[in-house]
Amino acid sequence: MAKAPRDIERIYSTEDVVAKLRRLADALESESSFRIQIAGERFRVPARAQFSIEHERGDDEEEIEFQLKWKLDDSDDSDGEAVV
Repeated sequence: MAKAPRDIERIYSTEDVVAKLRRLADALESESSFRIQIAGERFRVPARAQFSIEHERGDDEEEIEFQLKWKLDDSDDSDGEAVV
């Protein structure tokens, strides 16, 4: 069954972001998939996800986005997994 589209942005405390980033870095370094919870939904990011960093500048603000992107594939359940 297909999941509903979702596009949200959630603000977390610095402490929560630091913890998530540390666990994310460990999973990336070990080339493992991992699970993360964002705004109440848990999901799995496969080890093959592509990581990018984006910088945007407007008239009155700047933004940096750390992004992981992957194609959906049912065969991803076989690799290791870390919980983020």
